Amino acid sequence: MQRILTLSVMAILAAPGLAWAQAAAAGSGDMAKAFAVLAAGLGFGLAAGLCGLGQGRAAGSAADAMARQPGAIARIQTAMLLGLAFIESLVLFVFVIAVILLFVKS
Repeated sequence: MQRILTLSVMAILAAPGLAWAQAAAAGSGDMAKAFAVLAAGLGFGLAAGLCGLGQGRAAGSAADAMARQPGAIARIQTAMLLGLAFIESLVLFVFVIAVILLFVKS
């Protein structure tokens, strides 16, 4: 477990260096592009991970509620699906913003 955590932290810390090396090789010297790549990657990863956790918790709570109240399954499923759609929309919005950040200054 310790090895996986260490390698993950090293990979995260190496990402800005790779983005800067790519910009320097292109000869543009544009620091804003390097930070846009970093922000897009970190933002999308964070949003996707946390939305996945939220969706798991919502589905688990809905299953628990359906087990406790079998008569309200239809209402619980409707509320759960609506909540999951709102949670998933956050990931889609972050994806659109990440794509805009990556291609707006190309």
